Amino acid sequence: MTGVDRRGGPPPLARSVLVVAAAVTGGLLLLAGRYGPHRDELYFVSAGDRLAWGYPDQPPLTPAIAALADSVAPGSLTVLRLTSAVIIGLVVVLAAHTARELGGGTAAQFLTAVVVASGAVFLVLGHLLSTATFDLLVWSTILFLAVVALQRDRPRLWLLVGAVAGVGLLNKHLVLVLLGSLFLALLVDPRARHHLRTPWPYAGGAVALALWLPNLLWQAKHGWPQLELGADIREEYSTAAERIGYVALQLLQVSPLATAIWAFGVVVLIRDDRFHRVRPLAWTYAIALVVFAVSGGKAYYLAGLMPSLVAVGAVALEARWPARRMTTLTIAAAAVALVGVPIALPVLPASAFASSPYAAIGEDQAEMLGWPELAQSVREVARDLPDGTVAFTGNYGEAGALEWYHVGLPVYSGHNGFGAWGPPPEGAGPVVVLGYGNAGVDFDDCEQVATVDSGLDLDNEEQGGPIFVCSGPRGGWAAAWPRLTHLDA
Repeated sequence: MTGVDRRGGPPPLARSVLVVAAAVTGGLLLLAGRYGPHRDELYFVSAGDRLAWGYPDQPPLTPAIAALADSVAPGSLTVLRLTSAVIIGLVVVLAAHTARELGGGTAAQFLTAVVVASGAVFLVLGHLLSTATFDLLVWSTILFLAVVALQRDRPRLWLLVGAVAGVGLLNKHLVLVLLGSLFLALLVDPRARHHLRTPWPYAGGAVALALWLPNLLWQAKHGWPQLELGADIREEYSTAAERIGYVALQLLQVSPLATAIWAFGVVVLIRDDRFHRVRPLAWTYAIALVVFAVSGGKAYYLAGLMPSLVAVGAVALEARWPARRMTTLTIAAAAVALVGVPIALPVLPASAFASSPYAAIGEDQAEMLGWPELAQSVREVARDLPDGTVAFTGNYGEAGALEWYHVGLPVYSGHNGFGAWGPPPEGAGPVVVLGYGNAGVDFDDCEQVATVDSGLDLDNEEQGGPIFVCSGPRGGWAAAWPRLTHLDA
């Protein structure tokens, strides 16, 4: 019998789940070295070289992992992305364990594992070193623990939830939305409200705060720059078009068929009394959905809720359908997801991807191409310049690329963390300026000497950008630095 009102213990974990998890991790590692680093990965490595308890745009965990990976194998994308590939395998197992905890047998667990392992958003996050990847693991772990706490009525598990959340807060602050949504969900559900009358949720909150405290103190000391960045993100993504896209991507970011499964999971959580113990999962999703809708959040912010909701939908379907139909659905889910794989992963040759329709959709992959050519252009420009020359870029991706590919110049930028790391020494110059369409506004005696060209017919942020050589910033570095620095996503 499936469903959360089972009388015995949970079914065993299906061996097929481990096969799926191993397969997706192995596949991600095989593709990890294709194309090049993403602009965010380049920035994480640069940030990791300047380890701190915080940065203007993020906590320290992901840069610390980037620093460790780059120290073990400098320049290796496979090692840099190893943790992310393993995380997706763990999320697959956690999702299947959630189905198991809800009484799901082999068919429900296998369907859950296949849907999560093949979902476009999960593949993207598994391919890249990203704060969102670790956030996915943190959300999935918290929700699994919440399911166990609610299903087995074990309030003490909220203490462990707090510990996981505390680690998550050292990676990304979005876990606060999950915690707040989960708290409100318990509050509004009369059958779960007794958990809030125990000390354990509050003890868990204290543990989370204690773990988060070093980063919190860093933010306070530096004037809460993440609040400023959050305001910029809200302004950029609060337009009507962006909010429509936010809703649309909720339905497409895993796959259309997967959406039907997790949406069915939300429905049965609300309507099917067999799932009453874990009904707060539905309210958690609804609350978080609204919070991000009104605050300018991005669709992938909710990706961490999807594995648990898929698990609920799979268990409910298994209770209703024969094994043959479940097998057909699992095969169909995998087949539908395959259509989106070239968007999520570098399975095509770079030239084929650049000329395909996928390039217009797969923005993350487009941002992995052209960095070696960009660095080589700067290297060639710098070859004939005197000692004391520095490079200054418009964004952290360009600055990170010049450091990753060792162009032989000190690299500076005003973007986010690079801006906080300060200007060049006063009098440093000449300056190779990259990423400014009109460098003459902020720099003196500028001459365009090259143009960035990846050699691909690909419209990404750097392609076609001018490279200037200038004598220096107007008014000197110290005076110019406030106008050259900027916080934005």
